[in-house]
Amino acid sequence: MKNFHTVLIFFIWFVSSSLFQVSVASIVSTGDFNKDFFVIWSPTHVNTSADGHTRGLKLDQESGAGFASNQMFLFGKIDMQIKLVPGDSAGTVLAYYLASDQPNRDEIDFEFLGNVSGQPYILQTNIFVDGTDNREERIYLWFDPTKDFHTYSVLWNLHQIVLTVDMIPIRVYRNHGDKGVAFPRWQPMSLKATLWNGDSWATRGGQDKIDWTKGPFIASFKNYNIDACVWNGNPRFCRAASPTNWWNQYKFSTLTSTQRRWFKWVRKYHMIYDYCLDNERFQNNLPRECSLPKY
Repeated sequence: MKNFHTVLIFFIWFVSSSLFQVSVASIVSTGDFNKDFFVIWSPTHVNTSADGHTRGLKLDQESGAGFASNQMFLFGKIDMQIKLVPGDSAGTVLAYYLASDQPNRDEIDFEFLGNVSGQPYILQTNIFVDGTDNREERIYLWFDPTKDFHTYSVLWNLHQIVLTVDMIPIRVYRNHGDKGVAFPRWQPMSLKATLWNGDSWATRGGQDKIDWTKGPFIASFKNYNIDACVWNGNPRFCRAASPTNWWNQYKFSTLTSTQRRWFKWVRKYHMIYDYCLDNERFQNNLPRECSLPKY
């Protein structure tokens, strides 16, 4: 009987320990930028409200600015409401992205490329895997992103990466690892936002430079939500299909029928560049994922 109790106690400890490790692997963010993020450069160009719920980044001739999450994540769902630089923002780049900070880094990018007043904003997305990118797509946003806040989201799981704008999918990068296509699934990433001078390339290939007389240039952030697997050094907790890691469940393995309709709409009416259609760039040897289904 004593041995039975010993085994029972060990079993309860093992299960409790496993559940605890899984439970701490997920985080629901506090909503306070001061608690969940740190400033990565130029704190004088970062303005946070007294309650920590809103944050602004400023770009001027002196500097840009940026912030990053305190935690690193491996899979999850991340939302951020952003209002872009208004007016003549040519040459400015606002990047909102996940990055692993390794030499052969993984990265999932939103890059908002500033525009001359009256011209539509360009949203460029990119995926880095093991240090290799060259997976750019560009769309025109179908609204003025400087007038109000809009929600930009990343769903990253074992099956796919889906980038959405106000819940509309604009980019899908599927896990075709079984077909030899690289997919970010091992390196944890932190969430970052940076505002900087990209006028060597950002607007009309660098033809339109920043007009500093129109500055300072300010982008604003609020109402973020991070529901993701916090990296604890062991990927198996993040790769597990569990109620905590809800994003890995089968129903999130592909787009829904409604999402597919919206995705097709974006690509038909708003896409202006797709690396998978750029035969000249790749000398008629397009990356392997370009010939594989997105959902």
